[in-house]
Order: sequence, then C-alpha cells, then structure tokens
Amino acid sequence: MPLTPAFEASVYKTRRDEVLRRMREMASGAAIAIFPAMPVATRNSDVEHPYRAHSDLYWLTGFEEPEAVAVLSTQGDKPFTLFVRPRDKEKEIWTGRRAGTEGAMKNFGADQAFEIGKLGDELPRLVGSARTLFYRVGGDDPEFDSRMAKLLHALRARARAGVNAPPRIEDPGQIVHELRLRKEPREVDALRKAVQLTRKGHLACMSACRPGMHEYDLHALLERDFREGGGRGWGYYPIVAAGENATVLHYNDNCMPIRDGDLVLIDAGAEYDLYTGDVTRTFPASGRFSAVQRACYQLVLDAADACIAATRPGETIEGLHEKSVRMITEGMVKLGLLKGEADQLIKENAYRRYYMHRTSHWLGLDVHDVGSYSIDGKPRPLEAGMVITIEPGLYIASDEENAPKELRGIGIRIEDDILVTNPGHENLTVSIPRSVKDVEAACTR
Repeated sequence: MPLTPAFEASVYKTRRDEVLRRMREMASGAAIAIFPAMPVATRNSDVEHPYRAHSDLYWLTGFEEPEAVAVLSTQGDKPFTLFVRPRDKEKEIWTGRRAGTEGAMKNFGADQAFEIGKLGDELPRLVGSARTLFYRVGGDDPEFDSRMAKLLHALRARARAGVNAPPRIEDPGQIVHELRLRKEPREVDALRKAVQLTRKGHLACMSACRPGMHEYDLHALLERDFREGGGRGWGYYPIVAAGENATVLHYNDNCMPIRDGDLVLIDAGAEYDLYTGDVTRTFPASGRFSAVQRACYQLVLDAADACIAATRPGETIEGLHEKSVRMITEGMVKLGLLKGEADQLIKENAYRRYYMHRTSHWLGLDVHDVGSYSIDGKPRPLEAGMVITIEPGLYIASDEENAPKELRGIGIRIEDDILVTNPGHENLTVSIPRSVKDVEAACTR
C-alpha cells in the first residue's frame, strides 16, 4: 500500500475542512463523522481479493490501508483522528509496509492517530461527546454496523450516569457525496490519465482481434495496458463479449471464441490513482461492419452524439436519457424491430425489449459514482465539474423471435466519459475510435 497520499496532504485537509464546515451547518451542537475502511474480501480459502480502499475514506484522507477508521469531529483542537494498523515487522514481511500511527500523522495529516486495536476504548469517548453522529448505516461493512449499534446501545444504557448517545444520526454521504460529485481539476487530471490507459487498451484490442481468437486474448491485452504508466489495472471487471454474448449487459465470462462476422463489445476502463475510466466500444472481428451491423451501429452512434452534444450545465441526466430513448426507438422502427408510433412505443416502454438500461451515470472514484440524481423530487441539473457517461445501446438476443433474423444476436454499446464545463462539455474519450470509418481503420489488418 502507498505510504503517502496521491495528492498533497493539504488537498485532503481542505476537503476535510469543508466537510467539517458543512457538518456544523447541519448539526445542532457537537458533531462527529465516522468513515470505516472497506473490509478485506476473501476470494477463496485463505486467498484474498486485492484490496481496494473505500472511496469516501480515500477521498477524505488519501489513506489506502485496510483496518482503518477516520473520525472527524467539530469540537476540540484535533478534528481529524485516524485509527490504523500498527507497525509490525513480521507481518510487514508478508504483506507489505504499513504507515502506522506515526505515518498517519506525518504523511496523511492526522491530528491524532491510534492503533486500530484501541478503537473500542477511544470511539465511545469520541461518540459520546457528540449530539449528531454522521455514519452511514447499511454501508459496505455489516460487522462495523453491528459494532456501532452495540456502541450506541452501551452509551444509552449509561444515560443515568450522565453519558449520552448522539440523539441524531445522519448519513455523511449527504455531505461527502455532494462534494465528490463536482470534480476538482486534479481529479479531472487523474481521470484523463485513466482514459489514456483505457484508450491504449481498447486500441490494442481493435488492432489485434482476429476471428479464431478468444475473448480472453483481448482481456489479456486490457490487463497489460491498464497496468502501464502507473495504472492500477481495471476500475471494474472488463466485459469482453463477442457475438451474441454482447446482448448480455454484464457479461464477464470472457472465455468464448471470436467468430468471423462477430461484433465484439468491450466495456472496460483503467484505474489511475483510484479514478476510473468507463468506456465501451463495439467493433467487427473481421475488420469491417456488415451492412446490417453498420445500420445498427450508426443508430447507436447517432444517439450517443446527440446526447453528448446536448450535455451542458442545466441539462439533466433524465433529459439526456429521454433524448436517447426517442432516437433509439425511432431507429428500432426503421430497422423493423418495433412497429407503431414512437410516442406510443415510448409510453408503453416497448423499446426496453432492446434497450433496457439508462443512458448516463456519474463517474469518478467509483465507476457508478456517488451523488444524487434528483433534488426535491426533480431531475438534478448538471453543473460544471460533474463527469458523466453517455452510453446508449441496442441488444437483440439471438432467440428474439420478434426481431428480423438478420438482426438477432447483435449487441452494440458506445460509451464515452463526458466532463461538464462552462458553457458546454468535453468528451474525455473522443480519441478512442467511435465512427464507423475510424473503428474500421483501427481494426486494419
């Protein structure tokens, strides 16, 4: 694990100061916020999955080790407490260096740091002095939820002794997720680097693909290129889907043969400093689209282009989805997939047989990043600094009897990463081939 944060320590302090300011605004009296690390996940037997830090904890502290807890308090002169694993020479031989309490303060800016084993002693003192507790119940660690419930129960049981549990519990995501939603310039830079690695991987797959290869051959190229230049690998497990496998939205077997005439759909993004790209490209295994494939692809591309062009401050993700749905539905009628008037087909959700997902989502430290999609029950207007995906698609199952035979088994998605700017947008992934001409050129043998 890195012993220093990705950005300067002052970056995280500025973020924490803003979180503390908003905590004071929301709370009546003293407030405390608790952010536990992501638990270690077992793959099988005594083998663990590679550890990945919790995005909220990482955004606030830059700290990536497991078994850590960050505590922010609005009272006293030590607002940032970090609980960490102790230095242990023997264990560090097996699993790597640890920051320890000294590193937590020196490198990560903690005002005070304790070994994680002292959490049971220190946390009741910290929590018991607060009137509002910011803690996300039902998060990623059920065991820590249970620990917090027991702590609050124990504090309430001591009420007659003058010990009080916080009478109010709030989700810290109301603050942290709102701040994470608007990307700082340094975060955009990290996304650009993730996109550069993502581009390299996608181009390698387009260039190398041949009928007779397997999906795993292309997956291997992604793994290689996503690691180069300081990349962390993929930000989510890649989808490498050939032929009818591309009609399965979250296909990830990535093991089947690639046949002549197949379209290959790759949904994959590299991770850099824990920020991830999220890009989908669909290309012909043979290097050239058939006429039917080209017609389907152009439909999806036109919808993507229209949505990207419409992305600007004040627009909404819901509005972009409606635009995409209308264009895809009208195209389905022209292709013979649906019959009727577009308005009625949309009203009946008929398009969902072949286009069943949303068009956009937030992007950042998480591939499906945090942040509310609505405010007071209304679609949230986009603002400069937000990053979204645009990803229309068309999926016609091979056993779809209502579809023309020549369309069955075609799966297409085109996905780009869009930074909202003033007054418009920037397509961060525009250099990854998108048009029919550019995709075929990238597949040149």
